Amino acid sequence: MANNEITKKLISDFEIYLMKERNFSTHTARAYLTDIKNFIIWLDNKSPLEVDSKTISSFLHFIQTMKYKRTTVTRKIAGIKSFYKFLYNEEIIDFNPVNNVVLPKKEKKLPNFLSEDEIQNIIQNIKIETPAGYRNRIIFELLWVTGMRISELSNLNLGDLNLKEGEITVFGKGAKERIVLIPDSTKKQLENYIQNIAPLINSNPKDKNSPLFTNYNGFRLQNQSIRKALKETVQKIELPKRVTPHMFRHSFATKLLEHGADLRIVQELLGHASIANTQIYTHVSTQRLQEVYQSAHPRA
Repeated sequence: MANNEITKKLISDFEIYLMKERNFSTHTARAYLTDIKNFIIWLDNKSPLEVDSKTISSFLHFIQTMKYKRTTVTRKIAGIKSFYKFLYNEEIIDFNPVNNVVLPKKEKKLPNFLSEDEIQNIIQNIKIETPAGYRNRIIFELLWVTGMRISELSNLNLGDLNLKEGEITVFGKGAKERIVLIPDSTKKQLENYIQNIAPLINSNPKDKNSPLFTNYNGFRLQNQSIRKALKETVQKIELPKRVTPHMFRHSFATKLLEHGADLRIVQELLGHASIANTQIYTHVSTQRLQEVYQSAHPRA
């Protein structure tokens, strides 16, 4: 394996490039770096700076025989393309060996979503007798009414809220800023949380840079804690499906489209860079309409 100081420096510089210039999330950057390290291991004693198109083709053939999901293969190739684009742009290499590599088409998979009854069942079964319970309920209420990603929600600061106007400023992928809306009922819950509940969780979000949601140690609440709270509630009510926080986002988008929302508006609320990413929810809505038709119409 080409595990010398030059290679280590390349990987370190590539990490900075992903985080600072590309504004990748920590999760995505970590995945890309892992893929590059695995690629370098596969190269054995060959330096990544000596790679040609034939080598890339051989590696592509190799990973396609490993029975990875198509999305995983796509990500691995995207990581390698980004790595060599970085090396080429920095003039570390004179030729980009990945220029002629074609990414496989992504698998079109309809996202799973929850019905309104299922979501309400989850939210209502989060007990609010404890400060953490109240915090968790408002967290899942926010996921449902805004369509935020879990990472976007956990990164919220007090200064991101404009409760007077019923708005929240969200920083999504690539640090892109957008505004999401909240109804009056959610606004009142947030006001109560900030004034009366947060101080009981070793948190006092008075400064605009203070985390909105914290644990009892006063640190920002992490994604894994939110997932754990959801898992415990779903197990308690014995909901017969695997539920993730991201399903609240899928459900938010699906429900808006089912009620006639404009696709461009949904795109804006979700923070999708391309409307193609939003269009998949039109298929979900159509699928749902067909299910309702089949179950309700006498001739179906």
